[in-house]
Amino acid sequence: MPIHAVKLLLACALCASTLSTAAHAQAKYDKGASNTEVKIGNSMPYSGPASVYGVQGKVISGYFKMLNERNGINGRTINFLSYDDQYSPPKTVELARRLVEQDEVLGLFAMLGSGPNSAINRYVNAKKVPNLFASVGTSKFNNPKDNPWTVPFLPSYEVEGRLYAQNILKTKPNAKIAVLYQNDDFGKDLLRGLKAGLGDKAKEMLVFETSYEVSDPQIDSQIVQMQSSGANVVVR
Repeated sequence: MPIHAVKLLLACALCASTLSTAAHAQAKYDKGASNTEVKIGNSMPYSGPASVYGVQGKVISGYFKMLNERNGINGRTINFLSYDDQYSPPKTVELARRLVEQDEVLGLFAMLGSGPNSAINRYVNAKKVPNLFASVGTSKFNNPKDNPWTVPFLPSYEVEGRLYAQNILKTKPNAKIAVLYQNDDFGKDLLRGLKAGLGDKAKEMLVFETSYEVSDPQIDSQIVQMQSSGANVVVR
């Protein structure tokens, strides 16, 4: 784990559970933390085209509720504020500002998606607000020099693409591959990793590439195109 991630996680843990002072001294905390509460912010697609992933926010909220019923963390209640961003990057920016500037959270946690995290990345790093365990595997976030306050949680999408390529080369070396990728950093990183993993065979094996938008109501036309491409393996 990068050293900046270790520092941020330690800082968060200290604020949540181990900050203490001598009896005669007054405790000092960043905004969002006190002797009794730690306030954490989040946004999730509870509605919209990616609403299926909203269950993640509900699970996290349920876990913190259970934790609070068990006396929280070292006696501190976790106040988990989670809003619906509809998987819309502009909405995510609006909600991140609300969480930081109005709700005054200590940090953001488990923010979902390449587009939403890309939209808030400059803001949270400029404000020095921890964005911990962001649910994203885009390669640009694995850069502690430029993004010292962002700690991604998911494995690299490029590595995922390379692993798909390795498996295809091993199990179906003469495959004709069609790729249907999400038209954002997530899909493009995955495609880049797939091509890199196929190496010199990429041009021969990749017979069709097409993309889709998260907001697309259906992908019937892409499926018809893939079917007519002659592909016998689909990577999505």
